[in-house]
Amino acid sequence: MTDYRDSVSSRIATTQSTNLDDIDYQIIALLRSDGRMPYRALAKELDLTEATVRSRVKRLEDSETMRVVAVTDIQAAGFGMLLAVGIQVEGRSALLVSEDLAAVEGVYSVSQVVGTHDIEVLTVADGQAALDAMLKTLASVSGVRKIMPAMAIDVLKNQANWVPFD
Repeated sequence: MTDYRDSVSSRIATTQSTNLDDIDYQIIALLRSDGRMPYRALAKELDLTEATVRSRVKRLEDSETMRVVAVTDIQAAGFGMLLAVGIQVEGRSALLVSEDLAAVEGVYSVSQVVGTHDIEVLTVADGQAALDAMLKTLASVSGVRKIMPAMAIDVLKNQANWVPFD
């Protein structure tokens, strides 16, 4: 039998109060490969009834162990540039600056961090002009002291199956 437990699933198993069995892991693995897979197809693949699959998926979603979402391919959406921008803050709290940065259109991730900068922003751009505009917008947010952009030249791994739930 195939082992469907990866590092994400194993971590979920040790931190969630929901007890997951092999069928749960198989459902998660199948939905990771095709999030639109119908319950009927899942049931056939797992040799279960459609009602059983439906109730298990509902339990996994209700317990916030799993969520089925669409993930956009940034290159397919026309964005050729992926940027991580380190931001140093001065004169305002990092939380307030982070909230303002999160409201900027085109920013898709804002994290408070520890290290050489206080905040890390992930954003995309479709060309040099958009990149320049985005960096100017980020730098103009009140409390931003310094920005340190780093453009991804080759994304080797982007693991979309490991994201926090809001």
